[in-house]
Amino acid sequence: MRCTAPSQGHRTRSGAAACPVHGGSSYRSSYPSYPSPSNYASPTPARSGGGSGSSSGGGGSRSARPRWSPANSPVAYTSDEVAALDRYRSKVEAIGPRAKSYDLFLCHAWDDRRGIATELHNLLEAEDVSVWFSERDIILGQPFMREIDKGLAKTRIGLVLITPALLRRVESGGVSEKELSELLSRDLLIPVAHEVTYGEIRSVSPLLGSRNGLSTEEDSLEDIAKKIAELIAL
Repeated sequence: MRCTAPSQGHRTRSGAAACPVHGGSSYRSSYPSYPSPSNYASPTPARSGGGSGSSSGGGGSRSARPRWSPANSPVAYTSDEVAALDRYRSKVEAIGPRAKSYDLFLCHAWDDRRGIATELHNLLEAEDVSVWFSERDIILGQPFMREIDKGLAKTRIGLVLITPALLRRVESGGVSEKELSELLSRDLLIPVAHEVTYGEIRSVSPLLGSRNGLSTEEDSLEDIAKKIAELIAL
């Protein structure tokens, strides 16, 4: 039997379980993960600040506890994640609660609206996070851009789901690019990378790629939703 990691990757639970050598519940604690073949070209080290790296959550053991995380929290953080998220927590605290507003504006690619974006939206709402989500909050017949403008005005902070589809939309100058420009200008944007590296993000948007955040390569989408819920709770 041969390990399938070099050809199929071990980034997901299903990929790890399918490996005839390292499958099973003991996989994560006994064997390092491999990136998918498409990511082999330019591996980069993990980041702890605003510098370069593939993602912000890869450094250190998962034993750090951010000041905003409850003692009974079910999720674990790395020291890099704590350092990366602290700036967003400071923004949330500075803004404080607002009447008739949403916690988050979910910026995403149109192509992802009924897939990964809806999944993340539902997980966030299950954690009692109120999310402005165009797929739900724009009613058919309403002026699209004006509704997005009002959604941006009603939210405390933005979350961008960065996928290959979103990077394509940003390059082509679509609606996602306009949303990003507004949120970046106000420094109110938490990035969540999905199936892309931060190096790939920087090649399209250096400003966005320079921000540390979370990644589904290192955390499940469920854990990411829990971490965001803790981050914005006041």
